[in-house]
Amino acid sequence: MTTPLPELSGEAQNLALRLPAPKMKKAKEHGFSDFQIATIFQTGEATVRELRTHYGVVSVFKTVDTCAAEFDASTPYHYSTYDEENESVRSDRKKVIILGGGPNRIGQGIEFDYCCVQAVFALREAGYETIMVNCNPETVSTDYDIADKLYFEPLTFEDVIRIIEHEQPLGVIVSFGGQTPLKLSTKLDKAGVNILGTSSDGIDLAEDRKRFGALLEKLDIPHPDYGTATTFAEAQEITRRIGYPVLVRPSYVLGGRAMKIIYSDDSLKEYVDQALFITEKYPLLIDRFLETAVEFDIDAIADRTDCVISGIMQHVEAAGIHSGDSTSILPYYNIDPAAIATMKEHTRKLAEHIGVVGLMNVQYAVQNGKVYVIEVNPRASRTVPFVGKATAIPVVKIATRVMLGEKLSDLRREFDLKDCDELGLKHMAIKEPVFPFSKFVKSGVYLGPEMRSTGEAMSLAESFPEAFAKAYQAANMHLPLSGTVFISVNEQDKNQRILNVARELYRMDFDLVATTGTHAFLTENGIECKKVFKVGEEGRPNIFDIIKLGKVDFVINTPRGEKALHDEEAIGSASVQSGVPFVTTVEAAEASVRAIDCTRCQPFGVKSLQEYAKYREQ
Repeated sequence: MTTPLPELSGEAQNLALRLPAPKMKKAKEHGFSDFQIATIFQTGEATVRELRTHYGVVSVFKTVDTCAAEFDASTPYHYSTYDEENESVRSDRKKVIILGGGPNRIGQGIEFDYCCVQAVFALREAGYETIMVNCNPETVSTDYDIADKLYFEPLTFEDVIRIIEHEQPLGVIVSFGGQTPLKLSTKLDKAGVNILGTSSDGIDLAEDRKRFGALLEKLDIPHPDYGTATTFAEAQEITRRIGYPVLVRPSYVLGGRAMKIIYSDDSLKEYVDQALFITEKYPLLIDRFLETAVEFDIDAIADRTDCVISGIMQHVEAAGIHSGDSTSILPYYNIDPAAIATMKEHTRKLAEHIGVVGLMNVQYAVQNGKVYVIEVNPRASRTVPFVGKATAIPVVKIATRVMLGEKLSDLRREFDLKDCDELGLKHMAIKEPVFPFSKFVKSGVYLGPEMRSTGEAMSLAESFPEAFAKAYQAANMHLPLSGTVFISVNEQDKNQRILNVARELYRMDFDLVATTGTHAFLTENGIECKKVFKVGEEGRPNIFDIIKLGKVDFVINTPRGEKALHDEEAIGSASVQSGVPFVTTVEAAEASVRAIDCTRCQPFGVKSLQEYAKYREQ
């Protein structure tokens, strides 16, 4: 009879009967994670960790010699393995660990890596030894000469906690690497790790839809109607209450993955059936979709008692496009100042009640003058590098110092900090996404809540039209200065705004072609244009054909509803294959027309980023 192990929990003792120490060691040497072992033996990850620690089966760290043994490497990096000798030597300096963003893929921005690297510089300047944990060889943060120490490890609890146990840092920063390290905060906190910045409870408050919804109700901050569901029946009940269209997504998503706009019960059932897992812990989030709203991104730095609005970005695209895929303008334009004041007030309230220490990002939708909160992320956002460069303010450096315990009120004086709209910017900055559609033609080109871009370009100019034209050029989209423009807009967009766009194009001697409904609307209002068949209509050539034949130089197509989006895919795909620039909102069409007019009238000026930053000296 096996003698029980008194210092272990009951579950760990049961596991020990099935998994003795030699087998545990062999499993770890072969690369099995605690999570995988727990799944195999139908127990908890914590139980496996408890037993493994009891056995003394712990990883050691080996050093990758960056100097090829020619002389001592002063900036080595390490990887873990289940071997005998540990080559990572812990120093006696005060140290901070930064968790990176992990492997990058389409739909996850590299901007978080910028934040991690800037945080390393700020920590080093403040006298701390900086330790970077990341596992992406394509990033700057994993260059061996960036941090004092680099651990090339996966961003999992098992791997991170082992590094923390070995290095014994003063704290860990989880808010610069995006959603991946943020999800570790609760587990790390429970393990007694000091999380620098916003607490794990504050992070959970912003991420947990029920807790966050209760906070919004308490603060009387409007938000789109929403609900959470774990079954199709529950999801259907919510949609009946709030109405279609709805935005559905799993909780704790990365880069908007698996988010979709749903217009009917059939589409909702198809989505729920295809969902990988929906549980009580990870329910499906369902929000009322505001189809005609204008979206805003607001970045802020807070320290529980003070809050600076570091960036206010207006999206050119209508609500529903992932913020990483949106063309963002800083400072905002043609928006009611009262809406801006409301967003700033809401941001300060949210920062205070969530207990934000460091960076936060809030997304808003403004519809008919009313401001709605979409979501809050108590971490660095992918707009942070853009905001820092556009305003010439070291946003990450300031946030890092706040997370180390400095007062924002003191930093206000040191860096002359003000809200973004009070800085007195003398230029416009535009962030333009770059898409991989020409490489992945069959992936579909219609933008939605799931992020599709693989990069972004930034442009600066003293006027909005010039900045917008530069942004298009930087993203390798060349607006035509003459030729033919195709226009097809939904019923709601058949208004004065699209008439103004069409008149401006006609004034600049563009030929206009339009589908039946849009053709009738334009001709009724005295604008000359030719009629062309839709993709699904009988009769050739249709719009798809004439784009493929190179007879269209610019496409304006604003789909609405599921069928319209299907037609948009065909038009968008033809545009990408033919190298024709296209826009899918009236807002983008207006901006494009102004940019075309600007390009035709004047040559562009060029200045360095430092020259634009000189406004701070005045």
